[in-house]
Amino acid sequence: MAKIVHAQTVLSEDDLVALKQKCKESSTKEALSIAVQHYLECEYTDIGDQMWTKKLERVVQKKQQMGV
Repeated sequence: MAKIVHAQTVLSEDDLVALKQKCKESSTKEALSIAVQHYLECEYTDIGDQMWTKKLERVVQKKQQMGV
C-alpha cells in the first residue's frame, strides 16, 4: 500500500483557474491531482533529450504519412 502525504504549493490565481478549466474540475484538489498524474505518466515530460527526440519522431512520421 502506498503512503499518502499532504503537499502544498503556491500558484497564481490565474494559473489555478486555468488549470481547473483545462482539467474540467471545480475542485483545486482534483485539478492538481489530475495535473500531477498526467505529468508523471506523459512521455513528453521526461527530462532530457529523449522528450524532444520522441516528439520530433512523431512529427516526422505524421508528415511522411501525409506525403509531405
